[in-house]
Amino acid sequence: MTILIILFLIFLGIVLLLLEFAVVPGITIAGIGGVLLLGASIYLAFDSYGVVAGIITTAFVLIVSPILVIRFFKSRAGKKMVLESEISGRVDQIDESSIHPGDEGITIGRLAPTGKVRINNQTMEGKAIVGFIDQQVPVRVVEVLKTQVIVEPIN
Repeated sequence: MTILIILFLIFLGIVLLLLEFAVVPGITIAGIGGVLLLGASIYLAFDSYGVVAGIITTAFVLIVSPILVIRFFKSRAGKKMVLESEISGRVDQIDESSIHPGDEGITIGRLAPTGKVRINNQTMEGKAIVGFIDQQVPVRVVEVLKTQVIVEPIN
């Protein structure tokens, strides 16, 4: 009867670890419970059947459990749980050779404090140096950054 309890604890510990890795990632009750159940099965094997059975149970838990987890994630059901998509987007960078501090342009949308501006026939992200700037207001470039320009209104 005790051997069935040990096997059940090992099975339940592996199931909880799979839940930890697949459903609720991070350190949660499922992961802690899985490790505790595997530890309890090892303790019970040492306590009930002696050193040889305890070492066999420890070896089984330390070798077979990771193999089962790895095989689960390589199976068809496990692959459905793994995120394999890649982000292929990029941030539009400003060509610093065509836009310089002092260039003038116009706001396309309201800068509150960021929005779209058109400078030298190029539309890009602009940021107001202070406050908000309404649309269709002439602006001057104060600073050119990699992804946006800092502008001020022309009075």
